[in-house]
Amino acid sequence: MLVVLQRSKAASVTVDGELVGRIDSGLVLLVGIAEGDTEHDAKYVADKIAGLRIFEDEQGKMNHSITETGGQILSVSQFTLYGDCSKGKRPNFMAAARPEKAEPLYETFNELLRGHGLTVETGRFGAMMDVALVNDGPVTLIVESKRKS
Repeated sequence: MLVVLQRSKAASVTVDGELVGRIDSGLVLLVGIAEGDTEHDAKYVADKIAGLRIFEDEQGKMNHSITETGGQILSVSQFTLYGDCSKGKRPNFMAAARPEKAEPLYETFNELLRGHGLTVETGRFGAMMDVALVNDGPVTLIVESKRKS
């Protein structure tokens, strides 16, 4: 499981002109699920994100997590994170999990985040989405379950 995380001041996702998810300050998560990922991967990534100290304290140091700041999450499924561009000119998406496996794991991941007391808005799985984001910082990080230690 691979998540590109961006700290944001505001974000939203629309599908066919319909607003389907919106947050104020918090995190935008672009969530990729690989073939072979399990609930263990989802739990590791959700726990890591909930505890990451990437929000400033009174001295301007990154000492607070999203659970401490009361921020919100906009979680967007993104199979293209597993696009392999190493050969040719067209990405190969063979490493991405098939939708019938990825969607339930994506939903589990979002529920695990909610289990940390977080408000989680989402896009629409498998849809063409327009994602609007006001970066905060910018702060952009990658959290990957296969690199855990």
